[in-house]
Order: sequence, then C-alpha cells, then structure tokens
Amino acid sequence: MRLRDYLKDRLPAFLTGAVTWLLVLIFLYTFHVSAEACVIVTGIALAGACIAESWEFLRKKPFYDNLLQQTEQLDRKYLLHEMIEEPAFFEGKVLCDVLRESDKSMCEQIAQYRRETEAFRDYIELWVHEIKLPVASLQLISHNDGNAKYAEQINRIDAYIENVLYYTRSETAEKDYIIKPVPLQRVFTDTALKHRTELQERNITLHTENLNVQVMTDSKWLGFIFGQLISNSIKYQASEITVSAEDTPEQTVLRFRDNGIGIPPHDLPSIFEKSFTGENGRTHAKSTGMGLYIVKKLCDKLGHSISAESEQGNYTEIRIVFGKNDLYAGNLSKM
Repeated sequence: MRLRDYLKDRLPAFLTGAVTWLLVLIFLYTFHVSAEACVIVTGIALAGACIAESWEFLRKKPFYDNLLQQTEQLDRKYLLHEMIEEPAFFEGKVLCDVLRESDKSMCEQIAQYRRETEAFRDYIELWVHEIKLPVASLQLISHNDGNAKYAEQINRIDAYIENVLYYTRSETAEKDYIIKPVPLQRVFTDTALKHRTELQERNITLHTENLNVQVMTDSKWLGFIFGQLISNSIKYQASEITVSAEDTPEQTVLRFRDNGIGIPPHDLPSIFEKSFTGENGRTHAKSTGMGLYIVKKLCDKLGHSISAESEQGNYTEIRIVFGKNDLYAGNLSKM
C-alpha cells in the first residue's frame, strides 16, 4: 500500500476536516480569541491529525502489503485467507471474515460439483461397459455373415464408444494408469491388429522403424493413442503409415507419419483443441474434433509432449516425446 494511494483515499476526510476547522476558526474569531491562540490551537490540531493518520497508515500498511504480495504469488488464489494473519484493525478483520466465508462457500460448491461429476462419470462408465456387450455380439454376427459394410460401421460405433470411455477417464487418468517400461513395438502391433480389417480394406501399408525400444508410459493409454492416430490416418485417406522411433540418452521421440490429405496451415495450430474439426473435418469426413484433444490430454497426464507437422496434400506427422530420468534407468536395470 503506497502512501500516495492512502492519502488519495483519505482526501474526502481531509477536506471535511479542513472545512470544519475553518468554521471553528470563524467561531473563535467571533468571540475575539487572539490570533496567537488560534495559531497554537491550529498547530496542535494539525499535529494530532498527522500523528493519527500516520499511525493509521503504518498499522494497515503491513497487512495490505502482505495481502497483495500473497495474491500475486499464489497460483490458487482461493487459498489467500490461509496465508494471511488476521490484523488488529476492524476493516482487516471484516475482510478476513469475508474471505473465509467466501472460500467456505466455494469449497462447498466445488464439493457438490465433484459429487455430481463423479456420479455422472460412474454412470457413463457403466453405460459404456453395458453397451459394449451388444456391440461385441454385432461384431461377431457381422463377421460370421461376412458383411464387411456392417462390420465397418459397427467398428466405428465401438471406436466412438471407446472415445467416450477414455474421455471420461482422462479427467482422473492418474488414478488409472501404471507407469512402467513399455515396448513400443508390441503396443503398436497390438493396436494395428485391432484395426487390421479397416487397414486391409483400404490397402493401407504399415511400416515400422526402430520400434524395438522401451518407453516409460502406460501401455493401455498408449494403445488408445495409437488407435486414434491410426483412425485419423484411415479417415483422411492415407495409403501408407510409417511409425518410427529415435532413441537418445535423454528421450525417445516417436514419429507417426501418414501420406494422407494433410492439414491446412491455418488449422494446424488448433488440431489439439477441444471440438476443433477444421477444414478437413467438414469437407472430407464427419469429425467430432475430440480424438486429438483426448490424445493431447492423455499425453499431458502421462508427462509426454506431443506436436504435429503437416503439409497439405502430402503428409501429416505426429511426434510424441517420452522423457527419461533416473527412475527410467532404474526400472530398466531391474528387467
């Protein structure tokens, strides 16, 4: 709290005091009080006012300075009332009480929201598990009947259902993953086998390079990420997919590249945003804009960085960087 700001805030009180003292002087002059006495009384009153205002400023300044400092430093502003001590002056006590009550109300609202969100998430997960049973039955029936068109549409339904499940779980992914050394080759192969029918029907060729490396991640979540990338390549008319890895002592860089229609330059910065469909999503395929958003969210939860590079009409490349640390080296040494 600056002195200038304090004096500016107190200006109405100072003006009121000055006008009042002027009236007092007029009253004293009316009763023929000597000028020397008026000057002495004015000096005493002015000195008392200065002392009172200085004391008021000095006892409030530490509290408000600390309040502003904590507000700037805290990432979670709602913890402010926990970081400040209740002052001795009345205004500060009122402010602390207001902060405490507002924080309590906010915590109650958040708790209610979390309970509702968790209940909804539980329902969605239950619904997904229930709906997967008839979908699996339809997949088996269509496979036995040899109807490729039905099988393709059922597989798409199953993929969308899985998207719902992973999106729901991505909010609390840290409760549902196990970080350990995972072979890239095995995870990608398992995922490709799940999409084998669609890849064969569209004559999409797969190439892998240097995937015989291990990265610290969760195999289930990584498999879902691979599945989303393969689905995008299929959706956007790729005929060739190349997956390679570059392993260094500091990190492992996974490159997922296809020769599909590519991404327009003006869309590229936004492809990981929620519900972003872009030009390709509107003209070439019906897109929800959620696939890459969920992939980005899972990578963030797992501690991986993800980026994209593309040339429209030529290629799209997704890069995922898996970091390494002492824990990684220790886990590998135990295997």
